Amino acid sequence: MTEAVEPRLRERYKKDVVSGLMKRFSYTSPMQVPRLERIVINMGLGAAVGNPKIIDSAVEELKTITGQKPVITRSKKAIANFKLREGLPIGVKVTLRRERMWEFLDRLVTLALPRVRDFRGTSPKAFDGAGNYTLGLKEQIVFPEIDFDAVDSVKGMNITFVTSAKSNEEARELLQRLGMPFRS
Repeated sequence: MTEAVEPRLRERYKKDVVSGLMKRFSYTSPMQVPRLERIVINMGLGAAVGNPKIIDSAVEELKTITGQKPVITRSKKAIANFKLREGLPIGVKVTLRRERMWEFLDRLVTLALPRVRDFRGTSPKAFDGAGNYTLGLKEQIVFPEIDFDAVDSVKGMNITFVTSAKSNEEARELLQRLGMPFRS
């Protein structure tokens, strides 16, 4: 029987990040140290109103990137100006936890973000006040899993990192120690 290999970033979190954050914020217990709870990846597809096939390709691409089946999000109310009816599929999202979350963060930081054109680091200001961070990507083709020739249209995505941090400063320090390349 083979043992499951612990994700590289979770190992780093346990060994280096916890002790570093305990010193930096003078926590008395390792349980006080903020941790990454989940990563939510969302693709809003307004163009799906006119072309429902976009949803199918987005589901396949998000499944390839995350290794988990996405949920189709539907419109909550009708908006006549956008030709939008209630209940129409307008996006896809995935919530990652545990091993998949750590593996995705590792691939995002080491492989995908360096492939972004003219990348100068992520914005250090995109925190919500409760310790959560949202990162927007303009194109899904920065992930190496996506076959560039098979992509019918370039779609953007929002990636939200939900942490147990009480403040933006704690969350920024946590993500920075996990390898998030913030602009200085």
